Amino acid sequence: MRGRSGQAIIEIALMVPLLCLILFAIIDYGRALNCEQIMVDLTRQGSNLASRGTALATAASTVASNSAPLNVSVSGVVIITSVAKINNVDTITGQASSGGLSKASKIGSGVNAKATVPAAVDDIFSKNAGQTIYITEVYYPLQAITPLATMWRQVLPATLYQVAYF
Repeated sequence: MRGRSGQAIIEIALMVPLLCLILFAIIDYGRALNCEQIMVDLTRQGSNLASRGTALATAASTVASNSAPLNVSVSGVVIITSVAKINNVDTITGQASSGGLSKASKIGSGVNAKATVPAAVDDIFSKNAGQTIYITEVYYPLQAITPLATMWRQVLPATLYQVAYF
């Protein structure tokens, strides 16, 4: 009988680290996915507001301030960019940002600067001459709440990024 209780203790000792790894991974990755889903909604809201005529600065500050449960106005940033095809070049026609994080747009920066957009956006321009595309980017820092990264060297991105094109 004593040999069996010793065996159970050894089995538990071997399983606890694995179970902790699984539990911590579920918690951290679940939080990351939740933040990403909220950011998808925020980018859609920003591009939707801008495409309906709201000033870019107003749209960016509205999205940043209404970003609960994330606190984008303090910890993240919303960048809204309008892009048009001018002289056959994707050109930034307006840009505004709001939030406490300092990040550069992956689209480009500065009015009248060349924009970096995916090929799908160029397809939109080729089929709809004279249109403006509104692009909303959201950056938000992800802070792990479990010791997963230090225990097993599993690394989640330090800053999450999401973009929407309208």
